[in-house]
Amino acid sequence: MTATSDLQEFITGLPKAELHVHIEGTLEPELKFELAQRNGVPLEHGSAEEVRASYDFDSLPSFLAVYYDSMRVLVTADDFHDLAMAYLRKAASQGVRYAEIFFDPQAHTSRGVPFATIIGGLRRALVEGRRDLGIRGELILCFLRDFTAEHAMSTLMEALPYRDWILGVGLDSDEQGNPPVKFTEVFARARAEGFLLTMHCDVDQDDTHEHIRQVLEDIGVDRIDHGTNAFERPDLVEALKARGIGLTACPISNGWISEGLKEREILGLLEAGVKVSVNSDDPAYFGGYVGDNYARLAEVAGLDREQLTRLARNSFEIAWLPDRQREHYLAELDAYAAT
Repeated sequence: MTATSDLQEFITGLPKAELHVHIEGTLEPELKFELAQRNGVPLEHGSAEEVRASYDFDSLPSFLAVYYDSMRVLVTADDFHDLAMAYLRKAASQGVRYAEIFFDPQAHTSRGVPFATIIGGLRRALVEGRRDLGIRGELILCFLRDFTAEHAMSTLMEALPYRDWILGVGLDSDEQGNPPVKFTEVFARARAEGFLLTMHCDVDQDDTHEHIRQVLEDIGVDRIDHGTNAFERPDLVEALKARGIGLTACPISNGWISEGLKEREILGLLEAGVKVSVNSDDPAYFGGYVGDNYARLAEVAGLDREQLTRLARNSFEIAWLPDRQREHYLAELDAYAAT
């Protein structure tokens, strides 16, 4: 099933923010081969087509094994710049006006790439993207939850000289055995340093409801990534609404590592008044950028233009934007929806 051409056109033009995209997860096989050749990194597969054919994930750990191995081709500041520019061009073509982009420095510093190299290349791309493409972007530093809390704290300290280039901090990677409270002290220090906070609560994980409770009550996050299992617990839904906490759902990636797109949960949360948004997660691996996620969700859940516009509105309302900039984007969205 595919979206009608009229609905697809509406979705593509719909002004939107993307708040849940891992820049390393936008590494398309063609760019992977280009960077491997540039840096002399041997690859297991002989073509981009073979790489795509090898993507057969059935769980979060099976995806992460391929995800981290692919990062070996990212070595220089130019590599990170080229990666981010490729994403920004694609996002801009699908109606993204503003993006908050995750990056995983520990996945690179642990293999000898300096922090300054990573953030320098990414920052240069964000500046160029705003100037040349009209898309504004900010960075969110994610800690790897399957590393130690001590390593996360040292990474936070390493990030402090670049405080003005990093909007907030997050938590991602393998959730199994790595609950949010493992990083309580790290996130408390990040809050004290002025960073905004988010954490992944991946779909259908062990103790998922307890993890959502922890990020709300024990950590005190400003937003939750994924988190759609909250729909199964009315007390969590009410807590999200009471605190004004938004969720960054990723429908297509849900279908790769769990059962279905979680469309029932996403639509249920939307209709319950939770500020849930639609995002792409790791689009080079899961086969769909943000506009594709809107379209796929619309197909499966039967969403109309009003509901799609509400999802886009949520994306701006829960974005970490200055009020004036938020109002500008919402006015643009209202004008678009009115036509």
